[in-house]
Amino acid sequence: MTSEPSFHPLEYERPTVEEQRRAIVAFHRTMRTRRTVRRFSADPVPRDLVDTAIAVANDAPSGANLQPWHFALVGDPAVKREIRRGAEREERENYERRFPDEWKEKLVAFGTDWRKEFLEIAPWLVVVFRVDWSEGPDGGRQKHYYVSESVGIAVGFLLAALHTAGLATLTHTPSPMGFLARILGRGRNEKPYLLIPVGYPARDCTVPAIEKRDLDAVRTLFIGSDGSA
Repeated sequence: MTSEPSFHPLEYERPTVEEQRRAIVAFHRTMRTRRTVRRFSADPVPRDLVDTAIAVANDAPSGANLQPWHFALVGDPAVKREIRRGAEREERENYERRFPDEWKEKLVAFGTDWRKEFLEIAPWLVVVFRVDWSEGPDGGRQKHYYVSESVGIAVGFLLAALHTAGLATLTHTPSPMGFLARILGRGRNEKPYLLIPVGYPARDCTVPAIEKRDLDAVRTLFIGSDGSA
């Protein structure tokens, strides 16, 4: 028998329009400074900063609130070394055999190759797993819905939280990523989704000179004749 839903009042105090504008402009200003970093400092990062960012990600919306994600936080040097070896093994195969020439040409602007020393230098690695199903009360499988969409939203929350805390990140996807589940002992219901080194940028850190597309290039307006929503 399905239980009746339970509701409680929404915690919300409506801000003024000016407060809304100040908040969104300040957030945009902060997020515009976020860049993918490949040169990390080995300086330690307090674990509570990363834990809090993961807690922010865990508050993300998900299909039926099933929260189909798991975050493995890795600081052990031996485990980071093993992850680096696994990633470099796959990435070397990618750069030398798997990647088409067109894709490798796109990567030239970023100066990347199969070497991933940042996986050992960054003080923390956050490995995000998508959880496709869980064990139900009767021991059977409980299917999760909108898994990719839910995990993608949670990762967005995570990256924004880490950047707000003044930490640098890299969204790394060594493919295939099955070695991460093996190294970290995750179940067969979980698949690696993203590998995120977290730390402070190195003092001599540089980033590619790239530009984002203008708003008008990525947005289409459908509004009333008087300009209203």
